[in-house]
Amino acid sequence: MTKTQLIHSSLIALAIAGLASGPSLAAKPGMEKCAGIAKAGKNDCGTSKHSCGGHAAKDGDPEEWVYVPTGTCEKIVGGKTVAEK
Repeated sequence: MTKTQLIHSSLIALAIAGLASGPSLAAKPGMEKCAGIAKAGKNDCGTSKHSCGGHAAKDGDPEEWVYVPTGTCEKIVGGKTVAEK
C-alpha cells in the first residue's frame, strides 16, 4: 500500500466513524426538554424504555420528550420541563 493509499484509507475510516457516531442532541441555546408532549415515534432521545430518538411507542407518554423553545413547555397541556443532566 502506498503512502497516498494509506492516507486515503485513513480519511475514509475517519469519515465513516464520524457518521456512525450520529448527531449530538445536546440542548441548543434557547431550547429545553419538554416531556409528555411527544407524538409516537417523534421523541428526540432515549428514556429508561429505550435508548434512541424516534422510538416513542404512544402519544403523550410522560417519560418521552422533545426540545422546545425555552418557556413554552409549561404552556403546553401535559408538558413538563425536564432538567438537563
